[in-house]
Amino acid sequence: MPGTIPEPETAGRHQDHMTIAGIGAVTGYGWGRETLWEGLLSGKPAARLFPGYGPERDRNGWVARVPEGGDPDLPDSRYIRAIMGAAREAVADATDRGWRPGRTVGLLHAIVLGNVPEWRDFYTVDGGQRRNRDYLRLLPSTPVAMLMSEFGFHGPAMNVTAACSSSNVALITAQLWLAHGIADDVLVVATDLSAIPEMVTPFVALGAAVDDTDPLDACRPFQEGSRGFGFGEASVAFLVTRDADRPYAAVLGGGMSNDGYHVISVDSSHEQIFDCVRRALASADVRPEEVAVLNTHGSGTAQCDAAETQLLAELFDDRPQVVALKPLAGHCQAASAGVELAAAAMGYERGLLVSSPIVAPAHPRLVDGVQHGYDGITLKTALGMGGHNSAVVLGPVS
Repeated sequence: MPGTIPEPETAGRHQDHMTIAGIGAVTGYGWGRETLWEGLLSGKPAARLFPGYGPERDRNGWVARVPEGGDPDLPDSRYIRAIMGAAREAVADATDRGWRPGRTVGLLHAIVLGNVPEWRDFYTVDGGQRRNRDYLRLLPSTPVAMLMSEFGFHGPAMNVTAACSSSNVALITAQLWLAHGIADDVLVVATDLSAIPEMVTPFVALGAAVDDTDPLDACRPFQEGSRGFGFGEASVAFLVTRDADRPYAAVLGGGMSNDGYHVISVDSSHEQIFDCVRRALASADVRPEEVAVLNTHGSGTAQCDAAETQLLAELFDDRPQVVALKPLAGHCQAASAGVELAAAAMGYERGLLVSSPIVAPAHPRLVDGVQHGYDGITLKTALGMGGHNSAVVLGPVS
């Protein structure tokens, strides 16, 4: 229901934390963070119908693919252009907001499967034969090297992978780098372009994904009738630093763990998820009762919904507002939490809390669409296949 989020008790308490100084985004809605923001505000899913899905590859499937576009001077690769586009936008945004690079700028790229469409074409279309230049762009190290060269950064640079927790984990790793003096600033990029039939169909067969209907019909986190998630694609970038004039939000802390239980299923005890969130809150010096918003993984699968519903009830006493964005942007795998963190960070600046529209009987704390008055503490959870748990605590910048 529409309303106003109460004033946070923690205002002014966290002055010396890592901040998000710049944001860039390429998503199923199109190119640019404002395109993402306007898409989320519209309440309409980014997914469109594409041919070649289903077990027989004979029907259309609903997926939120990154459209063609980007810099035409770059290689003809959606993947490379999306990474470069998101990163360039984040760096330019931070620069416009008064950021200047420190002595050591690092890079973390959150990925899981990477450049799936081109790897498929390499084997099935090109027969495993490409010119060296075209082959090299498939390697996970290539976009990292391109970014470091373009911006003249010389700090540590590496890929991070923790399934659907990867974006959160990359931000937490960046915070560790800053805290220990490994880098003065970090460019964090999270990318996944894998919404091709060969990837979507197995997830549908597993009962986790849905591609045969509009995402708002299929993916209903914390609502009755949810069947799972719809696939999305994205590249999202954040310039994070301790020294920014006009940052979007403060990254107050984070935690990560692993269930150590199963390659797919969530441990039904949810013990490690609870422990991960407690660690995140402790690192941020935030009490559970201070959390105003639970920005959920919100995949719409039975296991994840059950875990986060229990977390909301037992650790937070059903106090926070609940946000779920995957019905709109799709489940962007390694970049999924990145899309949702970008929405949270931009929401701080604009005083808006954005969630998917409610279409069925729902949890009473689930936000329906757009709500005004967003300025409290946010906990962003991400639950990745293989038991990868993570939580990031965001707060407004005073």
